[in-house]
Amino acid sequence: MPIRTASLTHQIQKNGARLHLAMMIRAHSQGEAQPPSEDERALLEERRLLKEARAQRQAQAKLPKPKAVRLVKEAKSPRPPKAPKPAKVPKEAKATKEGKAAAGHKLSRAEKLTKKAENLEAAKKAAKKSAKT
Repeated sequence: MPIRTASLTHQIQKNGARLHLAMMIRAHSQGEAQPPSEDERALLEERRLLKEARAQRQAQAKLPKPKAVRLVKEAKSPRPPKAPKPAKVPKEAKATKEGKAAAGHKLSRAEKLTKKAENLEAAKKAAKKSAKT
């Protein structure tokens, strides 16, 4: 598994702390003139490798990155035109009675009043006729 770029600095810091501890232990126990121990050499080598890896990654990050290729949409083939629909035959209008209003026609206020007046007149005439006979 590759090491994250951000974690290299942290690893270098940890390595530096362990290296410093190993150097201080050697200096206190044996003196500074003594050659470095195996632990110190291993820590120094690991630190050098970590710093090289960090430098390599930083150089790689500065390089230009590849850009995504733009997708070219393919043109759709034109659809053939639809055949025209045949003309509809008009329906014949139904014959309406003269006395009745058409089914969808509403009487206006004036028409209602005239019809009401006609009905009253017809009722009066009918009442007079029945009284005479």
